[in-house]
Amino acid sequence: MDARVWSIVVDSFGKLLIPGLTVTIPLTLISFALGLLLAIIVALIRVAKVPVAAQIAWVYVWVFRGTPLLVQLFVIFFGLPSIGITIPALPSAVIAFSLNVGAYASETLRGAILAVPKGQLEAGYAVNMPYVTIMRRIVLPQAFRSAFPALFNTFIGLVKDTSLAANITVVEMFMAAQRVVAVYYEPLALYIEVGLIYLLFSTVLTWLQQYCEKKLNAHF
Repeated sequence: MDARVWSIVVDSFGKLLIPGLTVTIPLTLISFALGLLLAIIVALIRVAKVPVAAQIAWVYVWVFRGTPLLVQLFVIFFGLPSIGITIPALPSAVIAFSLNVGAYASETLRGAILAVPKGQLEAGYAVNMPYVTIMRRIVLPQAFRSAFPALFNTFIGLVKDTSLAANITVVEMFMAAQRVVAVYYEPLALYIEVGLIYLLFSTVLTWLQQYCEKKLNAHF
């Protein structure tokens, strides 16, 4: 790279990092939290085989795991206005990401719940514990521990997937990079730079994941 390109890269770092910290990360946290809450509900409904609700939950998982996230974003942001439902860009992204995460994470949690020995559920019933209490105090803590690595991987993946929100005009980190590229016409250097920032975020989160896994293993 020549001096001009280096200067552009250095000057652009803050312009890319700030949207990453103020939009990309909050968008990831909010979407993942809502998606995880939805995943718990869906997983419990499917494990308990609640009539009708279990079938609806299955269809939801089938649809959102079987279609591209970008299509889901477009349907919510560009498609719904055709039937009179208009949702701003950022809430549309939160809805799409949350629904997508919920579908994938629900299957992770469902598998983890089913992996808990049935004897523990039976032991809870033996001491007259209600089903909800057994799930909350016995089954779910163990399920979350075994599902933690996969769930955290989903979280890290969501950090990168938020770049798709640029397609519906959300000014997150990748959209900021596109705007800088439009000004300086240095796509190679600037797209590599934004890629490295995503890599930085993912690396920090990977370290956090490893730390949390050690803490979890120390308590079990």
